[in-house]
Amino acid sequence: MTSRKWVHLFLSTLVLGGVSTVLFGFLFRWKQFQGFGATELLWNAAALLLTGLLFSVLSQMGFFAYLTVHRFGLGMFRSASLWNMVQVLLVLFVLFDFVYLRSIIGKAETESVGMNIVIAAFLLVAGLAVAYVKSKETNQQAFIPALFFMVVVTIAEWMPALRTDSIEWLYLMIVPLLLCNAYQILILHRLVQKKS
Repeated sequence: MTSRKWVHLFLSTLVLGGVSTVLFGFLFRWKQFQGFGATELLWNAAALLLTGLLFSVLSQMGFFAYLTVHRFGLGMFRSASLWNMVQVLLVLFVLFDFVYLRSIIGKAETESVGMNIVIAAFLLVAGLAVAYVKSKETNQQAFIPALFFMVVVTIAEWMPALRTDSIEWLYLMIVPLLLCNAYQILILHRLVQKKS
Protein backbone atom coordinates (compact mmCIF):
# COMPACT_ATOMS: atom_id res chain seq x y z
CA MET A 1 0.00 0.00 0.00
CA THR A 2 1.40 3.36 -0.97
CA SER A 3 1.31 6.37 1.33
CA ARG A 4 -1.20 8.03 -1.00
CA LYS A 5 -3.60 5.08 -0.63
CA TRP A 6 -3.08 5.04 3.14
CA VAL A 7 -3.91 8.75 3.36
CA HIS A 8 -7.02 8.12 1.24
CA LEU A 9 -8.08 5.30 3.59
CA PHE A 10 -7.40 7.44 6.65
CA LEU A 11 -9.28 10.51 5.41
CA SER A 12 -12.24 8.63 3.93
CA THR A 13 -12.66 6.62 7.14
CA LEU A 14 -12.38 9.84 9.14
CA VAL A 15 -15.15 11.45 7.09
CA LEU A 16 -17.33 8.35 7.37
CA GLY A 17 -16.94 8.27 11.15
CA GLY A 18 -17.61 11.98 11.58
CA VAL A 19 -20.61 12.21 9.27
CA SER A 20 -22.23 8.99 10.53
CA THR A 21 -21.92 10.15 14.15
CA VAL A 22 -23.49 13.53 13.36
CA LEU A 23 -26.38 11.92 11.45
CA PHE A 24 -27.00 9.14 13.94
CA GLY A 25 -26.48 11.49 16.91
CA PHE A 26 -29.18 13.85 15.67
CA LEU A 27 -31.46 10.94 14.82
CA PHE A 28 -30.94 9.26 18.19
CA ARG A 29 -31.27 12.45 20.26
CA TRP A 30 -33.79 14.36 18.16
CA LYS A 31 -36.14 14.99 21.10
CA GLN A 32 -33.33 16.67 23.05
CA PHE A 33 -32.51 18.96 20.13
CA GLN A 34 -36.04 20.09 19.26
CA GLY A 35 -36.01 23.21 21.44
CA PHE A 36 -32.54 24.32 20.33
CA GLY A 37 -31.77 27.32 18.14
CA ALA A 38 -29.48 27.29 15.11
CA THR A 39 -26.37 28.19 17.14
CA GLU A 40 -26.96 25.43 19.67
CA LEU A 41 -27.60 22.93 16.88
CA LEU A 42 -24.34 23.92 15.17
CA TRP A 43 -22.39 23.54 18.42
CA ASN A 44 -23.93 20.13 19.00
CA ALA A 45 -23.21 19.13 15.40
CA ALA A 46 -19.58 20.21 15.88
CA ALA A 47 -19.33 18.21 19.12
CA LEU A 48 -20.83 15.16 17.43
CA LEU A 49 -18.47 15.59 14.47
CA LEU A 50 -15.41 15.68 16.74
CA THR A 51 -16.73 12.68 18.65
CA GLY A 52 -17.20 10.82 15.36
CA LEU A 53 -13.68 11.69 14.26
CA LEU A 54 -12.42 10.23 17.52
CA PHE A 55 -14.48 7.06 16.99
CA SER A 56 -13.03 6.81 13.48
CA VAL A 57 -9.46 7.07 14.73
CA LEU A 58 -10.22 4.41 17.35
CA SER A 59 -11.57 2.20 14.56
CA GLN A 60 -8.45 2.74 12.48
CA MET A 61 -6.19 1.90 15.42
CA GLY A 62 -8.11 -1.35 15.87
CA PHE A 63 -7.88 -2.10 12.16
CA PHE A 64 -4.13 -1.72 11.92
CA ALA A 65 -3.64 -3.54 15.23
CA TYR A 66 -5.68 -6.43 13.85
CA LEU A 67 -3.66 -6.54 10.63
CA THR A 68 -0.53 -6.89 12.77
CA VAL A 69 -2.06 -9.52 15.08
CA HIS A 70 -3.34 -11.45 12.05
CA ARG A 71 0.17 -11.67 10.61
CA PHE A 72 1.54 -12.79 13.99
CA GLY A 73 -1.23 -15.40 14.25
CA LEU A 74 -0.47 -16.79 10.81
CA GLY A 75 3.22 -16.98 11.68
CA MET A 76 2.68 -18.49 15.12
CA PHE A 77 0.18 -21.18 14.10
CA ARG A 78 1.87 -21.78 10.71
CA SER A 79 -1.45 -22.86 9.25
CA ALA A 80 -4.24 -20.60 8.08
CA SER A 81 -6.86 -23.22 8.97
CA LEU A 82 -5.58 -23.57 12.55
CA TRP A 83 -5.41 -19.79 12.96
CA ASN A 84 -8.97 -19.55 11.61
CA MET A 85 -10.18 -22.11 14.17
CA VAL A 86 -8.55 -20.07 16.94
CA GLN A 87 -10.28 -16.95 15.63
CA VAL A 88 -13.69 -18.70 15.56
CA LEU A 89 -13.18 -19.83 19.17
CA LEU A 90 -12.25 -16.28 20.14
CA VAL A 91 -15.36 -14.88 18.42
CA LEU A 92 -17.57 -17.30 20.38
CA PHE A 93 -15.71 -16.60 23.63
CA VAL A 94 -15.94 -12.82 23.23
CA LEU A 95 -19.66 -12.92 22.37
CA PHE A 96 -20.36 -15.13 25.39
CA ASP A 97 -18.29 -12.89 27.65
CA PHE A 98 -19.99 -9.80 26.26
CA VAL A 99 -23.38 -11.12 27.35
CA TYR A 100 -22.20 -12.79 30.56
CA LEU A 101 -20.02 -10.03 31.93
CA ARG A 102 -22.46 -7.23 31.09
CA SER A 103 -25.50 -9.11 32.38
CA ILE A 104 -24.36 -11.25 35.28
CA ILE A 105 -21.15 -9.84 36.72
CA GLY A 106 -21.33 -6.22 35.60
CA LYS A 107 -23.69 -3.56 36.77
CA ALA A 108 -25.59 -3.27 33.52
CA GLU A 109 -28.81 -2.23 35.18
CA THR A 110 -29.77 -0.30 32.08
CA GLU A 111 -30.15 -3.44 29.99
CA SER A 112 -31.44 -6.95 30.58
CA VAL A 113 -29.81 -10.25 29.70
CA GLY A 114 -32.17 -10.48 26.73
CA MET A 115 -31.12 -7.07 25.43
CA ASN A 116 -27.43 -8.02 25.72
CA ILE A 117 -28.16 -11.21 23.76
CA VAL A 118 -29.90 -9.13 21.08
CA ILE A 119 -26.92 -6.76 20.86
CA ALA A 120 -24.47 -9.70 20.63
CA ALA A 121 -26.64 -11.31 17.95
CA PHE A 122 -26.75 -8.01 16.04
CA LEU A 123 -22.95 -7.77 16.15
CA LEU A 124 -22.67 -11.37 14.97
CA VAL A 125 -25.14 -10.85 12.10
CA ALA A 126 -23.39 -7.63 11.05
CA GLY A 127 -20.05 -9.44 11.19
CA LEU A 128 -21.38 -12.37 9.17
CA ALA A 129 -22.80 -10.03 6.53
CA VAL A 130 -19.55 -8.10 6.12
CA ALA A 131 -17.50 -11.32 6.16
CA TYR A 132 -19.76 -12.80 3.47
CA VAL A 133 -19.30 -9.76 1.22
CA LYS A 134 -15.54 -9.78 1.86
CA SER A 135 -15.25 -13.48 0.98
CA LYS A 136 -17.29 -12.98 -2.21
CA GLU A 137 -15.11 -10.04 -3.28
CA THR A 138 -11.80 -11.75 -2.47
CA ASN A 139 -11.68 -15.43 -1.51
CA GLN A 140 -13.24 -17.85 0.97
CA GLN A 141 -10.23 -17.66 3.31
CA ALA A 142 -11.11 -14.03 4.08
CA PHE A 143 -14.41 -14.95 5.77
CA ILE A 144 -13.13 -15.89 9.25
CA PRO A 145 -10.62 -13.03 9.59
CA ALA A 146 -13.29 -10.52 8.52
CA LEU A 147 -15.79 -12.02 11.00
CA PHE A 148 -13.18 -11.90 13.77
CA PHE A 149 -12.38 -8.29 13.02
CA MET A 150 -16.02 -7.22 12.84
CA VAL A 151 -16.96 -8.92 16.12
CA VAL A 152 -13.93 -9.13 18.41
CA VAL A 153 -12.13 -5.96 17.39
CA THR A 154 -15.37 -3.96 17.30
CA ILE A 155 -16.21 -5.03 20.85
CA ALA A 156 -12.66 -4.14 21.96
CA GLU A 157 -12.99 -0.70 20.32
CA TRP A 158 -16.42 -0.30 21.91
CA MET A 159 -14.99 -0.81 25.41
CA PRO A 160 -15.01 2.89 26.44
CA ALA A 161 -18.79 3.05 25.91
CA LEU A 162 -19.34 -0.36 27.48
CA ARG A 163 -17.63 0.80 30.66
CA THR A 164 -19.85 3.86 31.01
CA ASP A 165 -23.00 1.73 31.22
CA SER A 166 -24.85 4.46 29.31
CA ILE A 167 -27.27 3.33 26.62
CA GLU A 168 -26.87 6.65 24.81
CA TRP A 169 -23.10 6.20 24.44
CA LEU A 170 -23.47 2.51 23.57
CA TYR A 171 -25.70 3.23 20.60
CA LEU A 172 -23.97 6.44 19.58
CA MET A 173 -20.59 4.70 19.38
CA ILE A 174 -21.50 1.35 17.82
CA VAL A 175 -22.90 2.73 14.55
CA PRO A 176 -19.76 4.65 13.47
CA LEU A 177 -17.52 1.81 14.67
CA LEU A 178 -19.41 -0.77 12.63
CA LEU A 179 -19.53 1.48 9.56
CA CYS A 180 -15.82 2.39 9.76
CA ASN A 181 -14.74 -1.20 10.43
CA ALA A 182 -16.89 -2.55 7.58
CA TYR A 183 -15.60 0.13 5.23
CA GLN A 184 -11.95 -0.56 6.07
CA ILE A 185 -12.18 -4.34 5.78
CA LEU A 186 -14.13 -4.14 2.51
CA ILE A 187 -11.90 -1.57 0.81
CA LEU A 188 -8.52 -2.97 1.86
CA HIS A 189 -8.20 -5.49 -0.99
CA ARG A 190 -9.00 -2.75 -3.51
CA LEU A 191 -6.23 -0.56 -2.14
CA VAL A 192 -3.54 -3.23 -2.07
CA GLN A 193 -4.28 -5.00 -5.35
CA LYS A 194 -1.66 -4.52 -8.01
CA LYS A 195 -2.71 -2.98 -11.30
CA SER A 196 -2.14 -5.30 -14.25
